[in-house]
This record gives sequence, structure tokens and C-alpha cells, in this order.
Amino acid sequence: MTENITEVVVIGGGYAGVMAANRLTQRDDVRVTLINPRPNFVERIRLHQLVAGTHEALADYGKVLSERVLLVVDTVTRIDSDGRSAKLAGGGAVSYDYLIYAVGSGSVDPRVPGATEFAYPIATIEDAQRLRPVLGATPDTAAVTVVGAGPTGIEIAAELAEQGRHVTLVCGGVLGPYLHPRGRRVVAERLAKLGVIVLEGGEAKVTAVTRDTVELSGGHTLRSAVTIWTAGFGVPDLAARSGLSTDAAGRLLTDETLTSVDDERVVAAGDSAAPSGLPFRMGCQSAVQLGPQAAETVLSRIAGKQPATIDVGFAGQCISLGRSAGIFQVSDKHDTANKHYLGGWPGAKLKELICWSTVWQLGYEARKPGKRTWWTKDDKRQQLLQAKGQEASTAADRAA
Repeated sequence: MTENITEVVVIGGGYAGVMAANRLTQRDDVRVTLINPRPNFVERIRLHQLVAGTHEALADYGKVLSERVLLVVDTVTRIDSDGRSAKLAGGGAVSYDYLIYAVGSGSVDPRVPGATEFAYPIATIEDAQRLRPVLGATPDTAAVTVVGAGPTGIEIAAELAEQGRHVTLVCGGVLGPYLHPRGRRVVAERLAKLGVIVLEGGEAKVTAVTRDTVELSGGHTLRSAVTIWTAGFGVPDLAARSGLSTDAAGRLLTDETLTSVDDERVVAAGDSAAPSGLPFRMGCQSAVQLGPQAAETVLSRIAGKQPATIDVGFAGQCISLGRSAGIFQVSDKHDTANKHYLGGWPGAKLKELICWSTVWQLGYEARKPGKRTWWTKDDKRQQLLQAKGQEASTAADRAA
């Protein structure tokens, strides 16, 4: 390493990775390298729009990333903790003093016969770009099935139905599991107005997918010219392949400062982090908070200080319901939905404002790193940690 310069590598150029990289530029003696497989920033919260052709879901890194951050367009194949280097698919390696692991999330193996072969995920921009021409070549009158009734499933179903598509939304359970019953009714009414057929309950679980059908647990078979799979997200297995401890979902296990339980030189942020085995809900709302806090952990260690523990809070969940309607489901700070919501046209405007402002936040951090903390605070996490510790202690006593 160059004398007096601390090299920090950030793996992943999504919301968390960009925020972390920008925050690190507070110190002149820190050199930041961001490694990402794509040359542009992906607005993941707009991927349903990309599929429908209403937005490209891309932003130039020059708009969101500090000019002091070196962008390397490549894929990390392995983290060598002992040698402190990140091996690249394109050859060679990038050395580091500290590494921030922000690889994000993507689609997960559906483990349903035929789903991998015949259903289209939209968890990544490559997925969405692959699906867009398929829909373009499919008649508007053809049946489209969306599997999964979380935000992504609801958004893509509404987006396509608003354009005149014949859409069936297969929930596999309840519509919008996160939503309060009042918010759920608003979403259901909007989908019904758009002509979306919503299938809920135990008989609405997908058991098999073929090229032109979807089979359900209740014995029904749906005709489906295009099947879109939005049920579930997974994380890359880079940490596990690199010998680092992960949770059952593959997220990097860390303490409450986001530091790997195996190596204090490795810090995690975003969807791929599992602090204390109690990860936050995947999404940009947590990512834009965890990214700068991961960077602050690194900056504290460089300064010889004890890093602060994470402090993350939520405001709710925003779902677009086409271009002319949406809903903002208000939540408590610890991410439990309550009876309050903003729907209709104002909900759509708020969702668009959130999409725009999220990119703005990244750019603001690039211009003025460390000047703002705009996340809410959750005062219940410590209670959850204490309860988890008590459960572990009780289990250990029983085992003894």
C-alpha cells in the first residue's frame, strides 16, 4: 500500500455501495475504489417501469458518485481476507486495507418445476431488459401472470394492466403481506379497477410453470403467455465462497457496527448484511442508511476510534399502482405498518418524488459527504437484540 494512504474497496455499486463510497471521501488520505459489474447506476425501484417501457431505470455514475471514487467495471469472484485483496473476473486483483461488502440482492431459485426455464424474474436490470422485448413481441390480449404479491409483484401487475394487458396476480398467500388491512384494501380496489385478477390464499400457490401455463395448488391451471416471477430475493454467494460467515440466506454476518464476525477489515452494508443475525428489510430505504454507517465504521477504525452501532429506522413502504396512482403505507420506525396511508394520485406523486429524491441523496452525499443524516431512528432494535440474547442463553442452558 502507498504510505499514509488507506485503500478502501467497496464491492457493489447499488444504493448502499454508492452511499458508502461517497461517505468515505470525507478523508483526503482515503483512496476509494468501487467495483461494480455495470458501468451505470441501476435504479432498482424503477425496474417495473423499465419492463413497461416508461423509464430506463439507469443513471450515469457521474451524477451519483464522487469524482474522487475510482469506478472499476468488473465482478469480484473471491475475497482473499488473509491477503486483503478482491479477485476480479477480468483478471488480477484489487488490494485493500478495508473492504465494504455491498453486493446487494437478486432473484432466488424458485424451486418450482419449470419456473427457472419458463418464468421471467425482474430482480436485476438484466432480468428486466430480457423481459421487455418478450412482452413487446406478445399481443396485448395475451394472458400475463405475475407470481408474488409483494411490492414488485403489485407494481409490475399494475403497470402492465394500466397499459391494457390482461394480468393475473398470483399471491401464494395474502396480497401485500407488509400492508395494513386498510392499505391492502386500497391496493385491491386499484388492481380491480385496472382489471387485474388477484388470486389469494392457500390454493393460489404455484406448483409448476410451463411455456404457456401456470399450475396452482388448488388444482387450477392458468393460461399464461408470459409468466413473471417476483416471489423472493436472494443474495450473491460471494461471502460464503470466500470463507466468510453468513446467515442461512447468504448475507454476511456482522456485529452491530456492520463489521464481519470473522474479520474487522471487512464491513457490510445493504441487502447483503446480517447485523447480529437480525437483518433489516431489503430495499433502498435501509440501504441508504446502512451504506454511510458502514463507511463511518471504517472511518472510525482509521481514526483509531470505536465505531458506533447502527441506527436504522423506517417510514413505511411506497408502491406505485401504475402511472396515475400509488400508495404510501406508513409504518412505525421499527417497520411495522399502521393504519395510516396516502393513496391515489397523491400516492403516485409521492412515489415519484421518492424515486427522484433517492438518486438526489446519492448525489448530495457525493458533493457533501457526511453533512447529513436523514434517516429515522428505531428505538426498538435494542429490545430485539436483548430478547435474542435471552433466547440464546435459555437454549444454551437447556442444551447443558
